[in-house]
Amino acid sequence: MKQIVECVPNFSEGRDLSVIEAIKSSITGVEGVKFISAEPDKDYNRTVVTFVGSPEGVVEAAFRATQTASELIDMTKHTGEHPRMGAIDVVPFVPVSGVTMMDCVRLAHEYGSRVARDLGIPIYLYEEAAASPERANLSTVRKGEYEGLEAKLRDPAWKPDYGEARFNARSGATATGARMFLIAYNVNLNTNDTATANEIALIIRESGRIKKDEAGKPVLDAKGNKVKIPGTLKAAKAMGVLLEAHDIAQVSINLVNFTVTPPHVAFEEVKKQAKLLGAEATGSEIVGVTPKEALLMAGRFYAPGIAEEDRLLAVAVERLGLSQLSPFDPMQKVIEFQL
Repeated sequence: MKQIVECVPNFSEGRDLSVIEAIKSSITGVEGVKFISAEPDKDYNRTVVTFVGSPEGVVEAAFRATQTASELIDMTKHTGEHPRMGAIDVVPFVPVSGVTMMDCVRLAHEYGSRVARDLGIPIYLYEEAAASPERANLSTVRKGEYEGLEAKLRDPAWKPDYGEARFNARSGATATGARMFLIAYNVNLNTNDTATANEIALIIRESGRIKKDEAGKPVLDAKGNKVKIPGTLKAAKAMGVLLEAHDIAQVSINLVNFTVTPPHVAFEEVKKQAKLLGAEATGSEIVGVTPKEALLMAGRFYAPGIAEEDRLLAVAVERLGLSQLSPFDPMQKVIEFQL
């Protein structure tokens, strides 16, 4: 079986297309690598890049893209809706075929050590590559974001996994790791009220929310700890954001294991919670690519009598509203069609 690894680096630039094109060029020049997509978002001021290839080629492409981004992106001037702590914010390696999760962990270590050594960017390992359970969750690693990074680096508990605990003002820090296939899935609402989107995100995300009393104060248990209400969706992270370009709020969701919570389950749950809050889920989008099976699962859910894959994919695109903001082409968005 051919060895194929996916890499999905996120860069803190979504507005300057010349920067994005330069990052793309640094990837396409690497042998054994296929560039799939670069999806900039002006509101997030962030671009999600996806490419696949051999383990050696993918690591080389990731390094070259990181080097280019470190030269062209200045975090001292960056603003955007999405949480971030660096110009090259996160670089995950994902097993696709012929490789194991541990193979991808080794790739994260190889990439991280090289970036820290050659580019002077502090590196944190997360997910399956994390050196300790406390660093497994990306949101924990990124807490405080870029603005709090200088102080964070002074804390011995947050010594980087690779590189010196020295603040790189231009590039910030980078998280790298190995993980299962993550689907970046956003659900659109018929409102621009981010408070509604945030409330839905708190309800559905696996980590849940703090229980509060009638006065709005946190409820404490017998030991004085805050009581949490579990989220309604497993293997899901979520937050509310505003898409200024479309003047709508979104529930931005990371589906970290689509076999546990696939897109259609997330969509239906957001639709349910939005209705309770007087809003409506009008459509959704997938940022980057998705495994075909995730859409087939949606097609089977909405049209259980259909067996043909192309018809199931069409049903999924229609019922999830995947073309609401821009046309959704399965040939471009399904990873199996890209290999």
